Amino acid sequence: VQLQASGGGLVQAGGSLRLSCAASGYTLNNYAMGWFRQAPGKEREFVGIIRWNDGSTYYADSVKGRFTISRDNAKNTAYLQMNSLKPEDTAVYYCAVARRYSGMSYYTQETRIDYWGQGTLVTVSS
Repeated sequence: VQLQASGGGLVQAGGSLRLSCAASGYTLNNYAMGWFRQAPGKEREFVGIIRWNDGSTYYADSVKGRFTISRDNAKNTAYLQMNSLKPEDTAVYYCAVARRYSGMSYYTQETRIDYWGQGTLVTVSS
């Protein structure tokens, strides 16, 4: 069970970035994949999630309308498209998988995450 994250980098405010997270070692049926982030000096927080079976998505209020999660079943990969980035989006972003089919709010707690990818840094300059 491995998660390989990619993407991230430095972008100016208002710009866009896309993160990817590829899962290997298992199929994602009945699971959910998403992202959390941790800004300097802050606790890790929920960003968004996609439930693999039906493609339902759920986002934190702070990113709703700007970030979009999609999936590619054939590649066992999820994508986090981040638009209209703000300096406050600067953080290390962690890909995450929960091994449970549940209501969307279930996945917002990091204690319910079973697998974590390596973090990838997103820096938004003002």
